[in-house]
Order: sequence, then C-alpha cells, then structure tokens
Amino acid sequence: MGGGRGKASRISSGDIDAQKAINAAAPKIPDLGKRIFALFVPYRKAIVVMIALVLVTAALSVWPPLITQRVFDEGLFAPGGVNMRRLLFLLVIMVVLLVVNNVLGIWQTWLTSKTGNRVMGDLRIKLFDHLQQMELAFFTKTKTGVIQSRLANDVGGVSSVLTNTVSSVVGNTVTVIASAITMFILSWQLTLVAFLIMPVLVIVQRRVGVIRARVAAETQESLSNMTAITQEALSVSGILLSKSFGRAKDESERYTQENKNQIALQLKQMMTGQWFFAMVQVFVSLLPVIIYLLSGFFIGRGDTAITAGTLVAFTATQSRLLMPMMGLLRVALDLQTSSALFARIFEYIDMSPSIQNKPGAAVVDESHVGEIDFQHVYFKYPDAREDERPTLSDVNLHIGRGEFIALVGPSGSGKTTVGYLIARLHEASQGSVLFAETDVRDIQLESLIDHIGIVSQQAYLFHDSIAANLRYAKPGATDEELRVACAKANILETIDKMPDGMNTIVGEQGYRLSGGERQRIAIARVILKDSPVLILDEATSALDNVSERIVQEALNEASKDRTTVAIAHRLSTIADADCIYVLEAGVVVESGTHNDLVALDGLYAQLYREQELEPIPSGLGEFEALEER
Repeated sequence: MGGGRGKASRISSGDIDAQKAINAAAPKIPDLGKRIFALFVPYRKAIVVMIALVLVTAALSVWPPLITQRVFDEGLFAPGGVNMRRLLFLLVIMVVLLVVNNVLGIWQTWLTSKTGNRVMGDLRIKLFDHLQQMELAFFTKTKTGVIQSRLANDVGGVSSVLTNTVSSVVGNTVTVIASAITMFILSWQLTLVAFLIMPVLVIVQRRVGVIRARVAAETQESLSNMTAITQEALSVSGILLSKSFGRAKDESERYTQENKNQIALQLKQMMTGQWFFAMVQVFVSLLPVIIYLLSGFFIGRGDTAITAGTLVAFTATQSRLLMPMMGLLRVALDLQTSSALFARIFEYIDMSPSIQNKPGAAVVDESHVGEIDFQHVYFKYPDAREDERPTLSDVNLHIGRGEFIALVGPSGSGKTTVGYLIARLHEASQGSVLFAETDVRDIQLESLIDHIGIVSQQAYLFHDSIAANLRYAKPGATDEELRVACAKANILETIDKMPDGMNTIVGEQGYRLSGGERQRIAIARVILKDSPVLILDEATSALDNVSERIVQEALNEASKDRTTVAIAHRLSTIADADCIYVLEAGVVVESGTHNDLVALDGLYAQLYREQELEPIPSGLGEFEALEER
C-alpha cells in the first residue's frame, strides 16, 4: 500500500511488552457480568428445564442420609431387634432414588453441555462476524495470529464457564443448602461447629481468584504470541522466507522461548490456589474427627438426641458437603479467572468499525456507473503521527465511464491507496471520492463493492479446487460460466491439461501453481464477478516477461467495456491508457497520455527511461509464449 504501511511485522520483546500493557488496561469492560448473563438469554427455556432438573436431583440427593438414619434406627437397630421388613423397604427406596437421580443427572449433563456449547458457538460467531466488519486498517496493524488466538484460545478458555456454570452453581448451592438443613435437623449443635470456618474460606477464595485472573490474562497473551509465531513461521510464505535465509533454527528458538514462557504460566495458573483447595479438603476431611469428639462429649453428658443413626447420617451428610462446596469455590475462582478472557473477547466485539454504512445509505446509481472523481482528497492513516506527512495530499482526478486510466509513480507514492479509496477499503481524511456521482460514504458498502472487481499483485487463492476458488466470486456459477471466464483469462487450456481439471487443488495460497497461473485464475474470478469497474493493483509486476505477456493479454480481455484503474509498476502495461496520473509523495504531479508525458520530460519520462522499455508484441498467444520460454 501507499506509504509502505500494512506490512506484517515480526514479534519482538517490545511488541510483547506493548501488547501486555494494552491488555492490562483494555479489559476493563463495563457491566461484564450482565453481558455474560445476556449470552444465555436466547436459551432461557432450556436453562429453566436444566435448573428444574438440578433442583430435583439436588433434592433427591438429600434423602439417602435421612434414609440411612432410619436404616440404622428402625431397621438394623430397632428396639425389638432387626426389622427385616422395614430394612428391605428402606433399601428399595434408596436404590430407586439412586437410579432416578442418575438418570436425571445424565439428562441434565446432556442439556447443560448442549446449551453451554451453543452459547460458546454464538460467542465465537459473534466475534468472527464483527471482525469481518472491521476496516482493512485494523488487519494491517494487528497480527493475524493474535486475531486467531482471540477466536480459538480465548473463546475456548471460557468454555468450561459457559457449559458448567449454571448447573454447577444451582446444583451445588441447592445441595449445600439442603445438606445444611438436613444436618441442622439431625443436630443443630454439630451443624454450627461444621460451618464456623466458612467465612474464612470465602475471604481466602476471593484473594486467590484475583491472582488467578491476572495469571490467566498473561497466559492468554502468551498463547496469542505463540499463535502469531506459528502463523508467521509455518505459512507457505514464512517457510519460504526462513529456508531462503537459513533461519529455521532461529524460528524454532523463537517458538521455544515463548513455549517455555507458556509452560511456566500454565504451571503457575494450575498451582495458584492449590494450597487453598488442599486446606479446604483437609478441613472438611477432619470434620468427622471433630464431630465424633463433640458427639462423645454430648453423649457423655446424657444427650439422648444423638443416636448411632443420627451420627452416621450426620457424618454421611457432612461428607457430601465436600464436593459441592469445592464445586462452588471452584466456580467462583473460574468466574474470576475467566473475567479476563471475557474482557479480551468483548474488547474486540466493542471495537467500532471506522468504515460502515451511514443511516439511509443508498445503492449505486446505475445510470452513472463507471464514473469516478477525486475532489481534493487527503488521506492519512488514523495511527499516523501528527507531524507525519499525509499518504495523499489534495488529489484531484476524473475517470469517465469505460475509460482506462493508470496510476504510476515511485514506491510509496500512494498509488494503491487511491485504488483502495475507490472501493472504500480506506476512507478519505478530507475531500470526497465520488462513485457514480455519489460520495462513497453515502453508498451502501455492499452495493459499492458489488460494482468493483480487484486484482491485486499477490493473488490469494484458498486451499481448495480451482472451481471453488472461481465460484467465490459467483457461488451459483455453472461449469460453462467457469470455462468461459477461464477462456477469457487465458487459463482454460492450462486447466484442461491438469489431471483433475477444474477440480485441481491449488494448495495453500495457490502455491502449487505458477505465479502466472495464480494470477490468471484470479483474473478469471474477477471476470466471473462481471463488475463494471476494475482495479488492477500492479497485477503483473511480480511476473517474468513471458508470464507478464500472457497475463496482460488476459487483463486486456477483462478490461473490455469496463472502467479500469491500473496501478502500474511496469509502464509497458499502461502505454495505451486514456490518461496516466503520476504520483510522487502522495501528490499528483503529472497527468496525460503516454506520449504527452514522455514529451513533458518529467518524472514519468524519467521512470520510462529507467525501465528501458520496448514495445510488447501484440497477439502473443499462450502457447507461443510457452515456446519462447
């Protein structure tokens, strides 16, 4: 792009420190709890059923200790001896309760998992959809790996909270309350002793949660960096770069260092609070010792309320407190920990795209399609320094319907930025860009882009078949339409010679094809889109002379009956343009036809002489060019 912006940078310690500083400040999301709760609103019916199941299973789980008391006092140790009839009756009830409780528990688990995963899926889609709406500048200044990490690691990191929180909180709360009531009924004295330590546990848990939240944020940031390193180093382009410069060991070392950091953080996150849970478990496990000691004291004083059945039932109920109590404390910790992850997710969702439809934006006026005007246009990147010169300054140009105009100039002169402003991939800082006699800011983005086809220097193809890549422009295109587009792009005969034809898999970013083949498939894709305006962003500059001739022939076919803006490095490709605009440092310094500009003997003439251009033979077919090769 003009001005050299938008290039992906390598991860450095400075980058990491700066990003950590951002994350330390950014995750202060207002009403975070309400927003998390709102994620569950669409599934409120399922949640009501789930809560009902939890209440039933929790209520049923309270009965076994009470029945156990009766088994001892009315069955095994009845006043007249063992009462087998009563014992069998009570045991049958225990078995029935056990079976019913487990069946309901399976249903509850299925419903909980289904609801939680749907909520997590909704959150992931919401984040992905929002990122799709962000302006191009957001992606040029944000590492792809960091974005991928928000979608994968951060959303995945809150999965347990989304899937288990509601059922865990409700179920464990009901179990704790019901168990406490049961214990109180059995012996209020023993119950008071059992619950004396609870306030201390809650205070300690909150402190542990704060520490774990901080560690979780650092862990997710490290995961983001690892994902970014993976995306940079293991992409096709990254592998080519590291192999070309012999830097494979350095890339491995870079990944190894971040991996060590990740291991340390994961260990720290895992161990934070373990001593707390160990303390809770030890305390709860020691409670029977205290209960037996106090029971001996009470019985020794002649308290007849504590029978053998009461003592067995009480200790059994008290032991059932361990798991739900630990569950509630863990949920509280998880909520505190995941708050940092939710904040990172909502931080992206809360970003407002700087380029979006205005209220009441219109569709493109078909009667003037193809007419483009720049009126005193300035452009400066939003994050540019105040003293930094604009990428474009007071640009004025006119493109008539069906005209072929070219933008030329040294690297960094702003040529690509002009093209991107037409498609509103960037937005003018000052001035107006008119498309079909309407300011692009007053046109619906979807309508605008429907009328523009773009062929860039680096043709991007998905790891899929040629046919699938072509249909990206027109999903419902027939096989015949694909063949017609490929014929116009001068690539059909090459495809037909491939063993799988249109079903040939092009590989990651199309690297199984040559540069010329990738570019011609990209041109066929634009031809299939059939937009009235075509922007060619240095579409042949990366090709050899023979491939350039073949691709240029395809471009000439694609440009027929279309308004074409060609951003050119090789001046041979635009010698026949209706008008050539020459940019330097973001300013249009010359304009005119090729002959006019050569005669002017200015910057264009200088660039022309430096390239030592020769006329390109016309009518050169693909196979003639291949023979020359």
